[in-house]
Amino acid sequence: MPDFLNSLAGMPTPLAGFLGSLAAGLMSGVGAVLILLVDTRNERAEVLLLGFSAGVMLAATSFSLIVPGVDAALAGGSSAMDAAFIMAAGLMLGGVALWLINAYAPHEHFVGGHEGPPAESLSRMWLFVIAITLHNFPEGLAVGVGFGGDKLSDGVPLAAGIGLQNIPEGFVVALALASEGYSRSRAIGIGLLTGLVEPVGGLVGAAAVTLSAAVLPWGMAFAAGAMLFVISGEMIPETHREKRGVLPTFGILIGFAVMMVLDIGLG
Repeated sequence: MPDFLNSLAGMPTPLAGFLGSLAAGLMSGVGAVLILLVDTRNERAEVLLLGFSAGVMLAATSFSLIVPGVDAALAGGSSAMDAAFIMAAGLMLGGVALWLINAYAPHEHFVGGHEGPPAESLSRMWLFVIAITLHNFPEGLAVGVGFGGDKLSDGVPLAAGIGLQNIPEGFVVALALASEGYSRSRAIGIGLLTGLVEPVGGLVGAAAVTLSAAVLPWGMAFAAGAMLFVISGEMIPETHREKRGVLPTFGILIGFAVMMVLDIGLG
């Protein structure tokens, strides 16, 4: 995938953001296919993989969104204090936006249960799909914004990292659906489907920052805030429920370290 992502550097920004987030999103389907190799649900592997995904996303918000966002603000003529304010304000806007969407969009988590308004007309499967979609859209948005700078190749480590964490994430989603009684083929299909929302977010993010260079730091901060809301509000609480010990913590550390290496090495 890195070779493909590097080839995006010569493309128009919206197209590069769309294709980069599409490549990342398709990795959810790759991860979902792995349930064909699993006979039973392995809870230890699940929490380790979820922790890994959270660690990758946490590092991505820092190294691939907040730091480049500050650089973009400074390059645009902002003072250090103004750049800090822009990132802080954008971060909060992203978090509030995800909070509002979670509050008003009916969805259901595998462990946390139903959230949002009642939705008797929707099956439980579609409520699961909506929840996963709300999770994945900020990832696509982040990748699209990452390709919005003067150097399109700056989005490569972010797309590679999000794609990498989508593999265990897609596996865990398909595994959870299979444990709910869905057939493995259907679980794989849903796992792939939920990843395909990422190119939609990627196109939105890339198109937004293309409109004006001044939008870029705001877009990066907004995407970072949205991702932090998902990490803190959903992923970390899920990995640490029922006193699961240090396994999910090491998963987060490993994921953070891997994403840091990707960002430094590919960036």
